[in-house]
Amino acid sequence: QVQLVESGGGLVQAGGSLRLSCAASGRTFSNYAMGWFRQAPGKEREFVAAISWSGSSTDYTDSVKGRFTISRDNAKNTVYLQMNSLKPEDTAVYYCAAERATYSDVRRGLADYWGQGTQVTVSS
Repeated sequence: QVQLVESGGGLVQAGGSLRLSCAASGRTFSNYAMGWFRQAPGKEREFVAAISWSGSSTDYTDSVKGRFTISRDNAKNTVYLQMNSLKPEDTAVYYCAAERATYSDVRRGLADYWGQGTQVTVSS
């Protein structure tokens, strides 16, 4: 089992920044590719970003490229999502996910473990 706990969400004005964190416990964190997903009210959950187990490779959905950065610290069992130039359309509950797969497969949304989510609200 892997337990994932997200933090760092909140209310921010458009153009602002937030950094989300996802702390993992349980099985060996470095064995897992990690990802961030989000779900806005009335919409399906969508892929945001993924990172390989080593941190050397990343994948982003087009709408966040150049604004969001995913990173991980395996010594701290934590994955981060730095979000800059936030837009109202980024408003959603953000979920952390862990999957024993290549990082490029994480976007399928078939993660082995999910966190409980953290709310991000961007005001215009």
